[in-house]
Amino acid sequence: MGYYDSHSPSSPSRRRETKGGTKRSGAIGFLGALFGALIVVFSIPVLANYGFLPYEVVPKNASQEDQAVISQEDVDEDTATETLNLQTTSEVIEATSKVSDAVVGVVNMEQSSGLFGEGPGEGTGSGVVYKVEDERAFIVTNQHVIDGASRGSSDIDVTLNDGSRVSAEFVGEDVLTDLAVLTIDSDGIDTVADFGSSDILQAGEPAIAIGNPLSFEGSVTLGIISAVERSLPVDLTGNGQPDWNAEVLQTDAAINPGNSGGALLNIQGEVIGINSMKIAQQAVEGIGFAIPSAIVLPVIEDLEEYGEVQRPQMGIALRSLQEIPSFHWQDTLGLPDDIKGGVYVEGVESNTPAAEAGLEEGDVITKLNDTEIKDSHDLRRFLYTEVAIGETISVTFYRNGEEQTLDLTLDKQVF
Repeated sequence: MGYYDSHSPSSPSRRRETKGGTKRSGAIGFLGALFGALIVVFSIPVLANYGFLPYEVVPKNASQEDQAVISQEDVDEDTATETLNLQTTSEVIEATSKVSDAVVGVVNMEQSSGLFGEGPGEGTGSGVVYKVEDERAFIVTNQHVIDGASRGSSDIDVTLNDGSRVSAEFVGEDVLTDLAVLTIDSDGIDTVADFGSSDILQAGEPAIAIGNPLSFEGSVTLGIISAVERSLPVDLTGNGQPDWNAEVLQTDAAINPGNSGGALLNIQGEVIGINSMKIAQQAVEGIGFAIPSAIVLPVIEDLEEYGEVQRPQMGIALRSLQEIPSFHWQDTLGLPDDIKGGVYVEGVESNTPAAEAGLEEGDVITKLNDTEIKDSHDLRRFLYTEVAIGETISVTFYRNGEEQTLDLTLDKQVF
């Protein structure tokens, strides 16, 4: 017993010590609780301002109107988002409905010995009805869609929105801009597309593509204008050298095989471009191109009037100097070492400006007026953008290693 009594916690001295400790612990706990309460009280407005609370904090002196406005904020934000989405969807539907009936299918059938003239050479694209005149409907499409029609090696049919298929007549084509014009009988054509201005477009604007990808007629895809001024090199001769730079609009609206020649619209339902091509690589997504309406309109006017786009011509068969092995530059052509580029004249057509001015096969053109000419692209760009039919230009060239200059008056040309 003595052992347990001598270690009992109920001794007087131990009880007094415990009582004093309890008082101190209670005071500390009270102060901690008070401090914590103050932190909560003062932190609530801060947390509310930064949106960390699942409810709104209303000031004590706020009026009923203020409380109603505060409580309505979340509802207004959700409603505004829904309204914006509905408005955008409605605008796209409205824009599409204005033009969809004017977008037709274009079928290129290479002539064959089959009963119906069909075969593996048949291809499809799209076109846009842009005018009805004298019981004929005019359709713009891509030149590569109707390739062969001008030579009589292909027949062209047009598929209307009601599924009917009618024969089309070839009007004209332009290889440089990849545009062509067809006509069909205007019976059954009730909708004509309106053109808008591509000159006022900005990157980020909505863009709507309509066409017949993979023969799925009237397909609509939505995107934006990714860029308004893109310049793409085009190889027209298949020699691996760019012959021209196509000025195009870039869009991420899906453009697939069969979309070529279809319409690219703005949100007002106006045609701002004719869909032309896309970059088809596995690592590339959402890069498509359309010919801007600012280029389309003057081209189709020329095609209607002349069946061609009339541009200034010299009357030569040309080849970029870079396509000729470099050892010929000095050994065969006699060019100075400081000549780094130019255009080799492979031939001169009779009764042309070049023939009349005195250019000969084997000459190497290095300048037109004061503009340096490094390749065939430079020469075409100068002729088609810097001068006009009937204008006289100065031609600097090398013949047998000697630099010469002559004047040449440009005439009209079909590329």
